[in-house]
Amino acid sequence: MELLYAVILGVVQGVAEFLPISSSGHLVIAEALLQAAGGGPLPAIFHGLTMEIALHAGTLLSIVVIYFGDLLLLIRKPQRILQIVLASIPVACTGFLLRDVLEPLFDSALAAGCCLLVTAVMLRLSGKWRKQNLTEDEFVSLTTGRALLIGCFQAVAILPGISRSGMTISTGLIAGISGGEAARFSFQLALPAIGGATLLELIRLLGQDAMGEISLQPLLAGAGVSFITGVIALRWLLAVLDRGQLHRFSPYCGGVGLAVILWQVTSAF
Repeated sequence: MELLYAVILGVVQGVAEFLPISSSGHLVIAEALLQAAGGGPLPAIFHGLTMEIALHAGTLLSIVVIYFGDLLLLIRKPQRILQIVLASIPVACTGFLLRDVLEPLFDSALAAGCCLLVTAVMLRLSGKWRKQNLTEDEFVSLTTGRALLIGCFQAVAILPGISRSGMTISTGLIAGISGGEAARFSFQLALPAIGGATLLELIRLLGQDAMGEISLQPLLAGAGVSFITGVIALRWLLAVLDRGQLHRFSPYCGGVGLAVILWQVTSAF
């Protein structure tokens, strides 16, 4: 069953990481649904951040594949590298300082449902405030100040249910940046954020001598499936942005958030 659960969560992660619907929130909800369907708790490997880090590693590879050419060109763009570094500081500080406070939320479907409502609002705002019918010459450039602003919203997205891609791309769109450029910077930011989290989790597990207690097959299966579905979902997202339809995911996030909140509240009685 561990492999089956890992494949299911890999599909959820691959789709939800790039579409602005929150992979972390959907993973929490999916785990709660699997637990309810199985009539008991999931295996220990699915609790906390260990499996989630493996799934994120798969989608990290998806970004590298899709944006490989752009990543190579970063060597010639010191200004963009500086923007990525500065914009990564807020999420790094948030994750480091609040890790122990935030980790229990990754086992709370109710928290994920509430945060999905925040994502829904942000996506709706991006559609409402976004300047329509801009020509290529009218889009603003990605300045260091705008990059730092996007980085601050990425830090908020550390909460399960708040979409990282939704928050960062929406912030860029509201600021007047083109959809393609907003997506490009969003996923460039994902590399240090996801890569750093993966590295820290591995260091923690090695420090606790916990690797020998973890089955690698589910982790590898989940990462592999999330990579494949991630490539497909990322290409779809870029097509959605070309059509200026990112805000259309808002009703979905709002509907799922409300349904999960209702489910969790009624099941408590």
